[in-house]
Amino acid sequence: MMDPRSNGQKIRVAICGGGIGGLCLAVSLSKHSNVDVQLYEAAGQFKEIGAGVMIWFRTWKILEKMGLADEFSKIAHAPPTGMTGKPKHLSEPELALTIEDLICHRKCIRFHRAQFLDVFVNNLPTGVAHFGKRLSTYTYETSSISEHDKLIKLHFADGTSSICDVLVGADGIKSCIRTQMYERAARLKHDSGLLGYIHPIWTGTMAYRGLIDVNVIPKGKDGTLHRAIRDPIMYCGKSKHVVSYSIAQGDIVNVVTFASDPKKHGQPYAGEWVVECPKEELLSCYAKWEPEVEQLLQCIEKPTKWAIHHLQPLPFYHAERVVLMGDAAHAMAPHQGAGAGQAIEDAFILAGLLKEATLDDIPAVLDAHERVRLPMANSILTGSYEAGTMYEFDSKYGDDYETLGPALQHLWDWIARTTLEEELESALELASIGKPPNSAKT
Repeated sequence: MMDPRSNGQKIRVAICGGGIGGLCLAVSLSKHSNVDVQLYEAAGQFKEIGAGVMIWFRTWKILEKMGLADEFSKIAHAPPTGMTGKPKHLSEPELALTIEDLICHRKCIRFHRAQFLDVFVNNLPTGVAHFGKRLSTYTYETSSISEHDKLIKLHFADGTSSICDVLVGADGIKSCIRTQMYERAARLKHDSGLLGYIHPIWTGTMAYRGLIDVNVIPKGKDGTLHRAIRDPIMYCGKSKHVVSYSIAQGDIVNVVTFASDPKKHGQPYAGEWVVECPKEELLSCYAKWEPEVEQLLQCIEKPTKWAIHHLQPLPFYHAERVVLMGDAAHAMAPHQGAGAGQAIEDAFILAGLLKEATLDDIPAVLDAHERVRLPMANSILTGSYEAGTMYEFDSKYGDDYETLGPALQHLWDWIARTTLEEELESALELASIGKPPNSAKT
């Protein structure tokens, strides 16, 4: 039964961006009778770039609560597992770094990114998604129905428009919604410093990516499978590291290699962020690494090169009924495998709050969402960059494994520090919603 405080009026939520976070939120909100959700995607169809995606077990709990565990289980590579790492040029077992140990056996689950997205797509009700809708700008209008119903009008590049009560910016690292939100806040607050949070920052890292059919990876002389097929593995070297893990039910090995110059962190990056590159460039970058690394990289026929960017930790995620989520709010380096999971966690908290809300509750809902999600996501954003420097012995710990190991371990504490259920309960208490209609707010 709908809360009588709402007078039967649904909360109109517009989500701009059909990536993992936006779709997860749309699927979740589509189940709530007090919400009318519409999703606007700039492209002509839903699509994801990149090959692999991993989520930690705490995020898996959200997929279970959404009733999607069986569907995701069918496309998961294997039950939750850890990652094994080995420093470059060190072959003695006693010197091997075991990332699984460093993260205290906290479990991760691996997927092919396109297959992962498709599960959300297949669970989105008909009529919710709208394609070819690239947002140009948004404006505010006062409703003639009630004073509190301040409408947001969306203006799309194709000349069409729409209205909503809540606008969710799920439009990625180059978010136009973040740009307008922070430009507007800078004007209203007379604080030009806010403009510095608009543009992504180059981390100083280039990544080479490739997919390999497991059948083309040569076996060892004794007939054993290559280590990358058997286990997720990370090879660590000075200012470089290589990560590989299997996806697509074990048929494909996803390989991502990183080469960094920490002094270039924050410097302007000229050129396209993602380009194809010659195989020879990839092989040259990792020449004289272990034979098993060179053997793996030889199997990548068409590598792509990525300039890894992230955001500065934002000071706020919402303003005037517009809220950022996913990469639009906290785009991060991939070194903790947390980007997709954090977008899903944004969706879980926001959907859980809106499920209990009325139009009058929207400001409190967005405040509560920010107070719970911002410190968590910003901390992981910072930690993900720091993890990359540690893997590559460019942090203050260098290659001193006795101090590096514990430091890495603490970077993963967030996985088990709280549960999503606890965080949602905290958000609901902060918003003072979810109580019976006759209960007074405190």
